Amino acid sequence: MEEVIKIEGKHALEGTVRISGSKNATVALIPAAILANGPVTICGVPEISDVQSLSVLLRDLGVLVDIRSSDTIVIDPTSMENRPLVQDAVNKLRASYYFMGALLGKYGHVEIKMPGGCYLGPRPIDLHLKGFEALGAEIRYDHGSYILDAPQLTGTKIFLDIASVGATINIMMAAVHAKGRTTIENAAKEPEIIDVATLLNKMGANIRGAGTNVITIDGVDQLAGCFHEIIPDRIEAATYIVLAAAAAKEVRIDNIIPHHLEALLSKLKEIGTDLEIGVDNVVIRASRDLKAADIKTLPYPGFATDIQQPLTALLTQAQGQSIVTETIYTERFKHCQELNKMGANINVMIPSSFINGPTPLSGAEVYATDLRCGACLVIAGLIADGVTTIHNIYHIERGYEHIDEKLTALGAKIWRETVE
Repeated sequence: MEEVIKIEGKHALEGTVRISGSKNATVALIPAAILANGPVTICGVPEISDVQSLSVLLRDLGVLVDIRSSDTIVIDPTSMENRPLVQDAVNKLRASYYFMGALLGKYGHVEIKMPGGCYLGPRPIDLHLKGFEALGAEIRYDHGSYILDAPQLTGTKIFLDIASVGATINIMMAAVHAKGRTTIENAAKEPEIIDVATLLNKMGANIRGAGTNVITIDGVDQLAGCFHEIIPDRIEAATYIVLAAAAAKEVRIDNIIPHHLEALLSKLKEIGTDLEIGVDNVVIRASRDLKAADIKTLPYPGFATDIQQPLTALLTQAQGQSIVTETIYTERFKHCQELNKMGANINVMIPSSFINGPTPLSGAEVYATDLRCGACLVIAGLIADGVTTIHNIYHIERGYEHIDEKLTALGAKIWRETVE
């Protein structure tokens, strides 16, 4: 038995949708909270399955986790113990690797199973490990687990070969208690990194330069509890913006930071989308005669890799040939095969896809192979003739809070069914 999402297409969307807190910030902020010696209150937490997986890991470490309301979580590490993280929840969740940096920073010792997550091609954690070694950690790999030891972490200069978000955050967390100054060069600049640095600084850390390519961390002895509100999810916002561009009569998207979405918004204007940008919202109206465009994914502030899959669904409706070139995760084209089942005309020659449009889409049985592929298929289902059935919806639930409820409120015909 499996739960699927079904969508009847061709219902124009209208109304207002509010964007949740950032998934990619949340999955780093929750592990970062264990560096405190008192309770940390985080609000704006999205209701997604990744948060449940992280809560399981926290409780295994003896951390008190109190989910106060639908979007507020209190993490109290006062009676925490440093235990091995070797349970199944680690496998489900790639972001469990943030416990490496947090536990190494706090205790100088970590034992953790190899983390899991969506398969998007090689996503090596060797950059994280090189950073930990530079700070003075010894690393062993034994029976599927990493064991990291460092009696004393010492600040140093670390140059990242690739501007990796995960490595930047993980090294930052390990370095907050290191002796002296740590400098991360070629650091990633994503807004989620600024959010984690903001939390750590509220706790008493001394981090400067987050959001630029050089981050400086001066080690401190103690970190205290604090209150923090998560930034809005720029990828969820981008998904609803693209979805509205594909299927809206008029939709307003609230709780966004337009500055975080500049690469997408400028590309949508180029394609011919009718949009009006406010201080913390964007209004999108039905757009006709969309034009093909070329997109190349790049690290922030470039065009986000997480948005190319949802955007591909929209590009099937644009006049001419669009080309999407993927420079971050070269395997990220599994959605193209699913879209072709629905009538799209897409050729994949890695690292690019060639989308020929416009093509009418028809409802079909499709499979969400990863989180953003799932978002792409939801958009395709909204504009297709007939009913689309999406399998493997647990991928979608990892990153989108109440997606069916939010879409129903906009006038979509979307529901869940259990199938054999």
